[in-house]
Amino acid sequence: MTLANPKATLVSALAARFPASFHIRQPAPPVTLATGIPGLELPRGAITEICGAASSGRTSLLLAVLATATSAGEVCALVDTSDAFDPASAAEAGVGLDSLLWIRCSADPVRAIQAADLLLLGGGFGLVVLDLADVPTRLARRIPLTSWFRFRRAIENTPTALIVLEREPHAKSCASLLLEMSRRAVHWSGSPNARLLRGFSLHAVPRKPTSASSATFQASGFWLPASGF
Repeated sequence: MTLANPKATLVSALAARFPASFHIRQPAPPVTLATGIPGLELPRGAITEICGAASSGRTSLLLAVLATATSAGEVCALVDTSDAFDPASAAEAGVGLDSLLWIRCSADPVRAIQAADLLLLGGGFGLVVLDLADVPTRLARRIPLTSWFRFRRAIENTPTALIVLEREPHAKSCASLLLEMSRRAVHWSGSPNARLLRGFSLHAVPRKPTSASSATFQASGFWLPASGF
């Protein structure tokens, strides 16, 4: 007797005898951190860079993420390189300050990198933020690539998400997600002679991976610290 498809018959016979060897494993869905913004989630166990010029919405997005994370019971840490964090604005935005470890670094990027290193190696945080947004680009570029590799290795296969706020990206291939922020519109109320700032329309565009979808969201005026947003 001639078999119509010998290869298929052989594979079928082997699969019946050794089912575990022929079982196709589906990749596990990515584990993400909610941001509170529809259509935008951040990967856990990975580095996310949030970049943009001053007043582009970096801090507004960060506060939204921190508010969502702390409301969900996450323990978070913020490495504040330039002492720019405003707790009052964060509380107004819904951030649970009791669940946030705030580390001030007095404009010392080296100290900030060391603090982030200790936090990531120690573990236990759902979200760690490294704020380099006010660090001059020439200084941020001096952060060695080995530091970014060490950060990536420290959080791989863990529930920790690392967010880096910057003027421009520096983690290069070590980052899994790169978001570029921009301001779309400013919303006012009142008469032309007495206008009240109501908020902003902000846009987050993924530059890496390019297949990710962009997100637009509103930021209220009371989210803004004195130094901007």
